Amino acid sequence: MVIISHKKNTVNNLRHSKELLLLCSSMLLIACSSAPARTGTVTSVSGDNRAPTTATIKANSQVAKQLNLNDQQDFTDARRGLIASPKDLKIPSSKDASKNVWNMSAYDFIEGEAPATVNPSLWRQAQLNNIQGLFEVTPGIYQVRGFDLSNMTLIKGDSGWIIIDTMTSKETARYAYDFAMQHLAKRYPNTTNVSAILFTHSHVDHFGGVLGIVSQQDIERKKIPIIAPAGFIEEATSENIIAGNAMLRRAVYMYGKDLARDEFGHIDTGLGKSPAFGEVSITKPTVLIDRTPTKLNIDGVKFEFQYTPESEAPAELTFYLPEYKAFGGAELVSRNMHNLYTLRGAKVRDALKWSGYIEEARNIFGDADIYFGSHHWPMWGQDNIQKFLKQQRDTYKFIHDQSVRRMNKGMTPGEIAEDITLPTSLSQEFYNREYYGTVKHNARAVYQGYLGWYDGNPAHLDPLPDPQRATAYVDLAGGSNNVLLKAQKAFDEDNYRWAAELLNHLVSVEPKNIVARELLARSYDQLGYQAESGPWRDVYLTGALELRQGTSNTSVNLAATKDLLLQTPVSNFFDTLAVRLKSEDAANKDTKIVINFTDLNESHLLWIENSVLHHRLVDDSKPVEEKVNATLNLPHAMFVDLLVGETDFKGMLLSKESKVDGNPLGLIGFFRLFEKPNSSFGIVLPDE
Repeated sequence: MVIISHKKNTVNNLRHSKELLLLCSSMLLIACSSAPARTGTVTSVSGDNRAPTTATIKANSQVAKQLNLNDQQDFTDARRGLIASPKDLKIPSSKDASKNVWNMSAYDFIEGEAPATVNPSLWRQAQLNNIQGLFEVTPGIYQVRGFDLSNMTLIKGDSGWIIIDTMTSKETARYAYDFAMQHLAKRYPNTTNVSAILFTHSHVDHFGGVLGIVSQQDIERKKIPIIAPAGFIEEATSENIIAGNAMLRRAVYMYGKDLARDEFGHIDTGLGKSPAFGEVSITKPTVLIDRTPTKLNIDGVKFEFQYTPESEAPAELTFYLPEYKAFGGAELVSRNMHNLYTLRGAKVRDALKWSGYIEEARNIFGDADIYFGSHHWPMWGQDNIQKFLKQQRDTYKFIHDQSVRRMNKGMTPGEIAEDITLPTSLSQEFYNREYYGTVKHNARAVYQGYLGWYDGNPAHLDPLPDPQRATAYVDLAGGSNNVLLKAQKAFDEDNYRWAAELLNHLVSVEPKNIVARELLARSYDQLGYQAESGPWRDVYLTGALELRQGTSNTSVNLAATKDLLLQTPVSNFFDTLAVRLKSEDAANKDTKIVINFTDLNESHLLWIENSVLHHRLVDDSKPVEEKVNATLNLPHAMFVDLLVGETDFKGMLLSKESKVDGNPLGLIGFFRLFEKPNSSFGIVLPDE
């Protein structure tokens, strides 16, 4: 997850020194149309620009025939136990009350039959994810759903509430918790405080709201236990660090952040509505789960834990409540096909290990009569749960096994993705549908996990870079007009993937060719309308939006991550600083500085050698023996304030809390060797 905000066609006028310091944390952050007349020259694209074509209408109708969309069991389960549902659910930002970090009312249009611009299977999932409120899973276990991308679960303990996952932001978590207490206090008037918090895994939508529910001071004063899987704090604070800028930009596409909430735009992610964009926080665990089984008594409630690292998240756990016969599945299983590879970008996940953990859970928690998870709605009945676990287990193992089978026959990633399909016994279950992950991109992930990017074909070992290849293809076709004619023909023949490939080359060569951009946008429209996956839909439609309106200017809302940054090891920032070094400017540089965090009694030596930035901790065993250009002394909190923009370089230098030893110009010269990454780089359009 990432924290993002958007402004069209604006320029950040940050002072240079501030940019140099900010750069090291910017990563943290999450009807048929008419064809033009064939006159030999394409000058326009006629028709309703965003209308679904006959082929799209037919494709979506075909999906409706293949699935039993009238099956109401999921709707019955999703509404079961409803205690209260808010009206006009909008959650304001704590920084600017005129803006919302969460707006469920924007999705009120999702009702009735699916429009022609939406895959009817995805529409059904979006309707289910619209069901919001406080629910009783079983007496003593409650969930708040629809207040964020993820759920908050509340389990009644002897002295208070055990909170399972605290959503993405402080604002949504506070609102959800208050809403729950408003209604649960009537049932349990003597139970209003938090007695324990459990983070199921290291993704931000499951811990980011923690300090919205309880303050760090209360956690320490009341000694509230914080339970999490081993590796949680390391993974949670390093998620998206090194490659964060690229992930941030791609997340704009994956989650449809710029799209309107309507039948032509974003409707759902499949996993939930969308990420919440508010203040993010974290707190360090006091209890770590690092083996299976681990049994704990938490405020009078018996927990049996399963440790599932490197499954859906690098650090993850599930748990079983024997007194309730309830399985808390975290995100090991969910009511959609999940990602072995996420489109925003990340290391691929191990499908075989993931499938194995599901089988392990099925066996050790085989008595479960209730399942509830970090997303979606619960399930009741031992037979139903056993079938669900088997189905999810086999979905990931099938993709793994059949991808590897084809890989070992010499098939390429693209060939495997095109060839592999789930058997009917798996694909007909709604909880295996491609609402989030897809068979195609998950199959590619399996290949990547074993063999990497190279498919073995010498022609693909050192190909021309994309801009040169695009120019060569346009030249081969006889010029831009011939490409347009071929692309229009492909579009008219409903071959939107080929039209998109042709036009992508042309737009790369001629980014100001409005006709090419519009036809490419229309091709993406149709692919998006047909997509069952929420992220695929958002990726295609965001591409179409930027082709029509220009590249979005995506800025990082660093202030929203301050609580998270305060818990992030400073060495992580220096690793990120290293990948911002302008190597061409650093050639033959021999610069050394020390950053001393006065309140942590911790110093780091940073030096450049061979156009590479290195850093190490300075201590008695490894003192600084070489001459340094400058030493920057400051409190850790001030360093974080610099990162989030709450103070600037001048303010830091003038502060009584900071001091520069040595040559200040050496310090400035050092930071000038690093670039502020462009968080609005082109994707469907080349950078200007």
